[in-house]
Amino acid sequence: QVQLVESGGGLVQAGGSLRLSCAASGFAFRLFAMGWYRQAPGKQRELVATITNGGVTNYADSVKGRFTISRDNIKNTVYLQMNSLKPEDTAVYYCGVSRGTNNYWGQGTQVTVSS
Repeated sequence: QVQLVESGGGLVQAGGSLRLSCAASGFAFRLFAMGWYRQAPGKQRELVATITNGGVTNYADSVKGRFTISRDNIKNTVYLQMNSLKPEDTAVYYCGVSRGTNNYWGQGTQVTVSS
């Protein structure tokens, strides 16, 4: 079965950096686009960044120039490098994959940015 396990969250001061990882299993990782999403308290889950199986990336306007998504198809892992963090980046971050009509998510990792 599809499993996605995020790690790397934590508490950081504004202007700091974190690197999130998402280890994937149970499907042919190299064939699928992957995404990072986040959900702040009281808000809907929003797209942060995506990367296709070929490595083409796309970012939400709010993180462009600060966040970088990448993948390692040998380790079946997708990463999110987050620099110049802002308090408004505080959220639970999830990685996700869509297979057909099904969407799969990990358990999420908390990122808290203090001002």
